Parts: sequence; structure tokens; C-alpha cells
Amino acid sequence: MPRCHGANASPPPVPRIYLSPPDVGDLDRKMLLEAFDSGWIAPNGPDVDAFELEFASCVGAAHAVALSSGTAALHLALDVLGVGPGDDVLVSDLTFVATANAVLYRGARPTFIDSDEASWNLDPDLLAEEMGRRAARGRLPAAVIVVDIYGQCADYDRILPVCREHGVPVIEDAAEALGATFGADNAGALGDLGAFSFNGNKIITTSGGGMLVGDDEASIARARYLSTQAREPAPHYEHQVMGYNYRLSNLLAGLGRAQVATLEQRVETRRRTNERYREALGRVPGIDFMPEAAYGRPTHWLTVVTVDPARFGATAEDVRVHLQALGIESRPAWKPMHLQPLFAAAPTLGGAVSERLFRTGLCLPSGSNLSANDLALVVDAMKTTPHG
Repeated sequence: MPRCHGANASPPPVPRIYLSPPDVGDLDRKMLLEAFDSGWIAPNGPDVDAFELEFASCVGAAHAVALSSGTAALHLALDVLGVGPGDDVLVSDLTFVATANAVLYRGARPTFIDSDEASWNLDPDLLAEEMGRRAARGRLPAAVIVVDIYGQCADYDRILPVCREHGVPVIEDAAEALGATFGADNAGALGDLGAFSFNGNKIITTSGGGMLVGDDEASIARARYLSTQAREPAPHYEHQVMGYNYRLSNLLAGLGRAQVATLEQRVETRRRTNERYREALGRVPGIDFMPEAAYGRPTHWLTVVTVDPARFGATAEDVRVHLQALGIESRPAWKPMHLQPLFAAAPTLGGAVSERLFRTGLCLPSGSNLSANDLALVVDAMKTTPHG
């Protein structure tokens, strides 16, 4: 019988303290079972309708459509805005690949914009410069996708006027930022359309799922139509345009309703976790934290530090490996899109800030079910990282 490769090697320990695990409880179980008992098992039903209404109200949008993923929300946002083959889309450089992949799904071309130092989000100055250059050439982008990174909104007071001046729609990728605010407004309700993710590691989860929100009823209605394979209102299956199988199931919507009901509690828990990390590690030479912009309230979906090896005595990767050996999951900051082989040929404005954040950044365990004891273990492990 063949042996598995590496059978004699000692496997790495399974993390005991996870980065951002699902946080579910009795209310989640109750509402999931109620959705099950209702008999609405397919991707429609009263819990989907209620989840959309409750979520839209929560974020301050007029309309919402529940979908199978945040990626689906981004894809549909681009579709309903008419983005297609040959179009250019300006995209935050520091993000998860789904943001940029959605552009490729539409046959469009991404151009990446570096982060600013103040918030780690899309740099408004670089955006303004690029818009000016493109306007002069008569080649404006079809859309701009702004990512609210790690639970903090971008600087929309500086981003939106530039885009409005040139008539370019803004898609807000708020997948990481549900519960964050920009002034009096909620993340996801700042652009023309907002996309959310309910993946298992997000601040609320439906195990897998997403939501597209917006104030324009026609845009959300179009997204809802496309998300159900663009089926026409006929007794048979009639299709005039290509659609997608992107709807959220009624069962998962029941779970989502329970999760969103406790959103504020989840936000406050993650913010307290960030405060405790800062109290414990803020004076350690070489350890710095993601800045908190004054214009809003971040959720600190993930607490992210940067590690200066010259001052700390070890690199961010040294710390990650040390934590992993102790059963603690951590993760480097996002690898910028312009460094991804998939996008090696894509134009990029700047890049030095996002590259530095990837090289020095480390995401620490931040789940809303992280215990005080576990947090203390993470802090102790950080402080005892072997120095070179």
C-alpha cells in the first residue's frame, strides 16, 4: 500500500487559537432551526426577504439583495453598472483577490491604487491624479472599487467628490467593514453600491454568503434578477440574458438574521480586543498598530500590527512562525494585488506603502469569541518571539 508523502514527518500543530473563527450561539441555532422548520429550504423564502430588509436598515441603505458570497455582490455590482470588456476599473491595491477577480469576470482591466499611510486604504491623492490624467486623455474608468480594509472606512470625503466630478460610479467593498462608520454614515452605504461578505471569518457569518446594497431601486432589482439565472416571469423557464446562480438560501438567511441582531455587540467586542492588544503591546519597541482614522469608527475586524525587525529584533514572519508553533493562528497582511502573479501586467499607481504593509504586517487573533486568557497567551507569545 503506498504511503502518504511525509508520513514520518511531524505535522505542524493545529492552531488552538484561531484568527477569526465563526461566533455562533443559541439565538443563531434557534433562528436557523426556525427557518428549517418553515419548510423554505430553497434559495428564497421569508427569511431571505426579512434578512434583506433588516440588513438594509442596519447599514442605512434603501435596498439590499442577499447573495451567495461577497464576490457575487462585487460581480453583480459591476454588471449592473454596465462594466464590460475593455473597460478600466480603478481598484484598491491592498485587498483580497476577490475584489480584483470580479473585474476580470466582467472582462475589464484593473488598475491598482496604493494605500495611504493614514488609514491603509486607497490613497485619495493618487486617485485624484489618475482621474485627472484619464480625463485629459478622454479615457475615464468605468468604475472605482474602494476597499474598507480590516474594518476601517476609506476617506470618502476626499474620494467621492473626485469620482462625482468625473461621473464615475463608486463600488464600496465593505466585506471587512460591516459595523464601521464614516462620520454619521455606515460602511457599505457610502458609494453607489456596497458589497458585504458573510464568510465564516467575518464579523457576522452565514457560513457563506454576501449582500449587495444601494439606494437605487432599479440597480438592486436588476442584481436580484441576474442572481436567479435571469429567469423571466413565465410559467416555464424563460431566459433572455445570461444570469447567475447567486442567491442566498433561506436557511442561511435565518442564521444571518440572528447574527446581524447582535452586530453591535460583536463590534464592541472586537474593539475592546484591539484596545487590550494596544495596552499590552503598544510600548514594545518595533510593534506598531494600524492607525485609527479620526473620521469614523473602525470595527477592528482584525487587529493588525506592523513589526520593525530593526527595533523588535525579529521579522513579522518570525513572529508568525513562532505563534504557529504554539498553536496560535496569525496571518500576514494582504499581499498587494500588483505583486500577485495573476496581475503582474496590471498598471499600478504607487505600491510602496502596500508592499511595506505586506512585508511588515501581521494579523492577530481577533474573533469576537476570543477569551481574555487566549488574548493573554497571544501577547505573551509575541513578547517571547526569539530574536535573531
